[in-house]
Order: sequence, then C-alpha cells, then structure tokens
Amino acid sequence: MRKHWRWAGAALTAAILLTLPPADAACGSPVALQILGSGGPIAEGERAGSSAIVWLDGKAVLLVDAGSGAFVRYGEAGVRFEDHLAIAITHFHADHAADLDAILNSGGFSERTAPLPVIGPGGSDYFPGMRDYLHALLDPQTGAFRYLSGYLDGSDGKARLVPVEAAVDAASVVFEDVTQQVKVTAIPVEHGVVPALAYLVEIRGRTIVFAGDQNAMSQRFVEALARRRPDILVAHNVIPEGEGQPRGLHRPPASIGEMAAAIDPKLLVLSHNMQRALVHQPEGEAAIRRQYLGPMVVAGDLACFAL
Repeated sequence: MRKHWRWAGAALTAAILLTLPPADAACGSPVALQILGSGGPIAEGERAGSSAIVWLDGKAVLLVDAGSGAFVRYGEAGVRFEDHLAIAITHFHADHAADLDAILNSGGFSERTAPLPVIGPGGSDYFPGMRDYLHALLDPQTGAFRYLSGYLDGSDGKARLVPVEAAVDAASVVFEDVTQQVKVTAIPVEHGVVPALAYLVEIRGRTIVFAGDQNAMSQRFVEALARRRPDILVAHNVIPEGEGQPRGLHRPPASIGEMAAAIDPKLLVLSHNMQRALVHQPEGEAAIRRQYLGPMVVAGDLACFAL
C-alpha cells in the first residue's frame, strides 16, 4: 500500500517529519479513518478523487464520497459492500460522486440484502438531489444504468437503496445506529452554486468531521463545530494563497487555518490535494500555521488513521 504521508508538528518554527503506522495496522484499529482517494478533479498522477471509509471493528461501515478512481481504491482497501451502514455524498461534482455507480455495480455481486441509506444534499435548479441522482442512474425506463434498477425497490437480488436528502439550510441528523453507536449529522456548507454538505461522524465516542468542499463563507459550519475538538478534521487542500484562485468554491490555506483553529481538531488531515496547492505546500502550511498549531498531515491514497 502507498504510504505518502507528511506530518507537520505543532511548533511554528519547524516541521517534524514522522513515519506513520503502516496503513493496514491503523485500519485494523477498532475505529479508523481511511482516505481512499486524496486527489481532485484533474487527472494529475496517482491520486483518486475524493473518497473515504470509516472502519469499525474491521468493517467499512461508512463510505463518504466516491469520486473518480475511488472504485479501484475501494477494492485495494478490501472494502465489502455488505458491511456498509450508509453511504454519504457531500455534493454532486464528479470528483466526489462519479464512481458511485461503479461501486453499486460491484455491490450487486455481494450477498447484501439489507436496505442501504444513501445520503446527500437536496437539489437545486441546476443540481439534482440524492433522489433524482439515483433515478438518473437507475430508473428502469430512463436511467443510465437501468440494468441496476433493482436497487430502487430491492428487486433482482439487489439491496434497496434508501435515499436520504439533507436540508441545505440547517444541520440535521441523517443517520443513526444506536446499536453500533454511529451517528451522522449533515451540516450545510457554501460551495458556489452547488448544494453541498459537510458531515460530522460520531462513532463509539470518537468524532470525525468531513469538511467537504467549502469556501470561506461557510460560517454556519464553523459555528456549529466551534471548539468541538474532533479526533480528526478532514479539510480540502485545493488552492494556494494568492489571487486568481476559485475562492468561491474552496478555502485557501489561511482560511483552512482559521477554520481548524476554531474547531480545534486533534489531527487535521489535508485531502482533496491538487497540484496547484501542493507545489506551494510550504507556503500553504505556513499560512495554516498562522492560526492552527495542532498536528497536521497531508494524506495520500489509502492512508489510514487510528482513532
């Protein structure tokens, strides 16, 4: 497995490089986060599009996003479709959702029979909500992959998908399994004109925040999580500091630092890493460090973090 991790220490004056535990060891912990895809929308190397797995007792209980290339990483990580408690999609850009159909196709070969909640935002005039998205893929008459239409009603040996649309104007609990002690809260974020969500995952007393794609106007997100001190905050490392960057879509590094300082995670994981940011990574990390002084790591594909 790839082990492309970079750790920045808490001190402002120096970055401390550490070798993190092997991916399989961390993912074997009772609760763990695995970044399946750590890249963005441009094909620029070995990084797949945004995707992550939350592991619980060796089972992949939650899939968050399924961007381009996640299907391959899903197989490499040994994920089993039948182990999912839910799938959560932050928004319907291709680098976050394009491989959902491939993963569903693979899941059709599993022995899963239990219904599967599939969570996402409600729609807008330009973007579909989760219900319309699934119908665009799977509708028996008009779907792009209508041969998989059994997912809509549980027929043809498929597990029935249960679409869950989160409000895009207020935080809401979108999934809870009391027995497994797993709870997912969707929090709306600003991502240009795209209906978009962040997710707070509470699992056996640990917490993971998936910030998703968001810009600096996502103040409600910060207010909802201020001083929450999650075990891990996954933030997206998409643009560098400076003019000419699409700030209406993403936070630049200084804004990531402000967000992280307010939320105060025990570990900040930078994912959705694009070359335009990585080529300026030292400057980006310095900008983050102006506000956030805690542990930080730049994740690669298949990187694992024990909680």
